[in-house]
Amino acid sequence: MKQFNGNVLFLDRSNINTDEIIPAKYLTENSKEALKPYLLEDLTLEGFNSQKDIEAARIIITRANFGCGSSREHAPWALEANGINLVIAQSFARIFRQNMFNCGMMAVEMPEQVIDHLFVRFSGKKTVIETDVKGQLFVVKSGGQTEQIPFELSEFDRCLVEAGGWVEFADSKY
Repeated sequence: MKQFNGNVLFLDRSNINTDEIIPAKYLTENSKEALKPYLLEDLTLEGFNSQKDIEAARIIITRANFGCGSSREHAPWALEANGINLVIAQSFARIFRQNMFNCGMMAVEMPEQVIDHLFVRFSGKKTVIETDVKGQLFVVKSGGQTEQIPFELSEFDRCLVEAGGWVEFADSKY
């Protein structure tokens, strides 16, 4: 199972599409690792610097409809190559969300009020999340403050995460 703990990168925008996650010009790369330097290269967001801000991040918190646009596994692969295995958002494009779980990663949806609260309370501060997959709980820590936030995964999504992705899950079952 992948790790779902670490520093949080807050991306305060809805509709971040797969071309912004990994530009189409890099889709000819033949390994996940080759995608690593190009993650979020085309994302336009005030104060965001992809070269600097991604380096320590292990988790992204963002707004609605993350991963919209073209349906390609390269977007989750670019995240994975950078050690980002968890994205928390108000909503996801359906295919992007499933590609995350197929890769053994997590795309966790939270209500708008919870996302708003996380941005107000923690954005702009060094924030770390520890994830208890079995207990379905995030522990958010920043500047001496700690908050527990429950989340939900379907049984099948949890099985994919615990197995490390769809291929590993299928290998163990069939």
